[in-house]
Amino acid sequence: MDEIIIYQTEDNQAQVEVRFKGETFWLSLKQISALFERDKSVISRHLRNIFKENELDKNSVVAKNATTASDGKTYQVEYYNLDAILSVGYRVNSKRGTQFRKWATQRLKEYFIHGYTINKKLLEEKNIKIKHLKSSIQILSRTIERDLNSLNDAKGLTCLLADFSNGLNLLDDYDNEQLDKNGKSIKDAIFIRYEEFIALINAMRQEFNSDIFAKEKDNSFKSSITQIYQSFGGQDLYSSLEEKAAMLIYLIIKNHPFIDGNKRIAAACFLYFLEKNKMLYDGNGNPRLSNDALVSLTLFIAESQPNEMETVKYLIISIINRMNDE
Repeated sequence: MDEIIIYQTEDNQAQVEVRFKGETFWLSLKQISALFERDKSVISRHLRNIFKENELDKNSVVAKNATTASDGKTYQVEYYNLDAILSVGYRVNSKRGTQFRKWATQRLKEYFIHGYTINKKLLEEKNIKIKHLKSSIQILSRTIERDLNSLNDAKGLTCLLADFSNGLNLLDDYDNEQLDKNGKSIKDAIFIRYEEFIALINAMRQEFNSDIFAKEKDNSFKSSITQIYQSFGGQDLYSSLEEKAAMLIYLIIKNHPFIDGNKRIAAACFLYFLEKNKMLYDGNGNPRLSNDALVSLTLFIAESQPNEMETVKYLIISIINRMNDE
């Protein structure tokens, strides 16, 4: 199993995308540096000493991952497993290291004892056929209560739920039915460079009279883009176009990479990705996703909680799957 779990530090100042593979967690040198708030050179020195002192066998705790950067090139990046991460944490004596150790220990305990993680990545099939449906409705309810400013919003939310009702009804009809976890378009995605997305965003600026619209706060926008194209162990982390599209809009909205305009930018990038990969329009040239449904979906993601990420991802994938079936 190859999964991504988003770890949020207790001070909410950092978010790390932790890989779960081979019954352990993996982070890159850059991610460990961000997690422990230490320079990469410091982390690198500790790792060298760990291997030099034979505390850990490098071949057992390091794996190389092919990562696609914003320039479109693929690089081999070393990832370190939980044993190595915790060894570094002890050496740097970081408070965040203690917090991460507790988090990782709890997640592993839940996985091995209960067969699922608290972030809903590994759920027992027979007992959760309605769980994603209930979670979806709860998120929509929060959206309606908090963000309902006009009749158009109400129509959009109602439209989204109504359009998707057939798929949701399947959950109640079949014991093992659930929201789609996988997309149907298993093929190479068109690689869209960071600069290409920025050009799209710059074209939007004239529509909004704001000096802070689309001003990047950090590198998380670039990270959101490169994340969807990454591979691990020779296989794409997100194997289908639907999964890549779902994670693109989710990561941009939830990472808040811009001072202002995150939801608008995420929606535009989502549409651009679908269009570039020939998924946005039907055979007659009509958009498969209505404006109201797009607005509703964007609000839906924004209102979701971090531990609902899997539900949100599955919903987006399911919508795109059904959208392309029409």
